[in-house]
Amino acid sequence: MPTIAYFGPRGTFTEQAARGFDDAAELVAYPTIPLAVAALRAGEADFACVPVENSVEGSVSATMDALAAGEPVVAVAEHVLPIRFSVLVRPGTAAADVRTVASHPHALAQVQRWLAEHLPGAQQVTAGSTAAAAVGVAEGAHDAAVTAPVAARHYPLAELATGVADEGDALTRFLLLAKPGALPAPTGADRTSVFAVVAHRPGELAALLTEFALRGVNLSRIESRPLRDRFGEYRFYLDLDGHVAEARVGDALAALHRRSQLVRFLGSYPRADRVGTAAPQAGTDTDFAESARWLAGLRQGEHA
Repeated sequence: MPTIAYFGPRGTFTEQAARGFDDAAELVAYPTIPLAVAALRAGEADFACVPVENSVEGSVSATMDALAAGEPVVAVAEHVLPIRFSVLVRPGTAAADVRTVASHPHALAQVQRWLAEHLPGAQQVTAGSTAAAAVGVAEGAHDAAVTAPVAARHYPLAELATGVADEGDALTRFLLLAKPGALPAPTGADRTSVFAVVAHRPGELAALLTEFALRGVNLSRIESRPLRDRFGEYRFYLDLDGHVAEARVGDALAALHRRSQLVRFLGSYPRADRVGTAAPQAGTDTDFAESARWLAGLRQGEHA
């Protein structure tokens, strides 16, 4: 039975996502994202499940930084969850009794309108996770917690409300991480993730992006995070459509490696939405193979 380390404690959306990857796996909660990834690196778990981006609040910086530091790990799958919250209280607590409401900052940001309407007088308190907020309510530190619905299964709390969300289509994307090894086979609906550090000169980022455009590789996400030891300089995280096994994607990544000071491959894996990532005209593996044969012929003196 595989073991999945995940960002806990029990009752988080990350636990829900981990069960979506493998409901039969043994799940082990860790109090922070870096510790969950460290457990994978140390061999304490076969996989790690971490959130990477939210459609309302954007990227999860702790995950991006954890992927950049330490021994390489790679994503082998992704899972997307619709985000709907439950507001949990101690049994017998009414809305009028709530003076403090706690949750992770990302969760609080996604229920601001609901809180203003239903708990307008409650002080908002940040917690390390939605489940940690539930623990705080159970221990009497807070009156209410904005949590993942699964938290109600783990803690002796009552639902004041459920299905809570300011944005009806809010989503969070999670990655299943593993140590480097054999990659998932291409499916025709794949995503590849990398980060790169480029020279701090005018035009370097534009030149980097051009390498993908010239090969018909679509970038679905590009974000930056500061280099901690080089103030004013950044690493760029890229999600692109396609699999590293595809000629056009491999060629683009090779060009990225030539142009960059550092490149780290973060995985090629099936997209959760299963949307196809077909190569454009003249960008198929067959096109690249024929071009390579033609070039080899030229180098051998065949000019037909």
